[in-house]
Amino acid sequence: MRSTLMQNAERSTEPGRFVLQNDKMLKVDLAGTGGFFYAKQGSMVAYQGDVDFAYQGSGGVSKMFKKAFTGEGMSLMKVSGSGDVFLAQDADQVFVVELENESVTVNGSNILAFESTLTWDINRVEGASMLSGGLFNTTFTGSGALAVTAYGTPVVLQVDVPTFVDMQSAVLWSRSLTSTVRKTAKLGAVVGRGSGEAYQLGFTGQGFVVVQASEGHPVVSS
Repeated sequence: MRSTLMQNAERSTEPGRFVLQNDKMLKVDLAGTGGFFYAKQGSMVAYQGDVDFAYQGSGGVSKMFKKAFTGEGMSLMKVSGSGDVFLAQDADQVFVVELENESVTVNGSNILAFESTLTWDINRVEGASMLSGGLFNTTFTGSGALAVTAYGTPVVLQVDVPTFVDMQSAVLWSRSLTSTVRKTAKLGAVVGRGSGEAYQLGFTGQGFVVVQASEGHPVVSS
């Protein structure tokens, strides 16, 4: 059979590596991952071999409590066994971030998968209130691979002057940055991609912030 479709054949990988099968799909070879890794619940699109998927909630009692209180959008599954696993999320673009004894903060809805060598916790953005949406995000620390998604091609902004980002458009940012919430002067002002947006996420210090080209997927009304 001949087809340009066949140009998308499976990529070979090293054991235990997070690699991009293409710009919208992640491939993970379980060998060498310590036998397991964590992924967003429901993100598996295919697998080969003897693989088990176990629901993890938010990763422990304390984190489940934080998730219930904060509304942080990260329900996990533990992926274990042997073989290859393919992950994707709504055909969003996928990016692999390699942490080397570093920390990074990620919007929970943009997390696709991460290695078990990373430690993580849910943290509250300084200055955030229930009125501004709570604003709790997830911080990853250590060495290992982290896969994130972006809806629309993102831009990486270097922060050396005060920088402000729509709350739903911020994908991840340096842990070295100080984050706060800024209120638009006029409540009815049309500031970002939506209308009447009253709050933005502000960053100061030295570092970077990744901003996706949207506020996320449109909500389909029933």
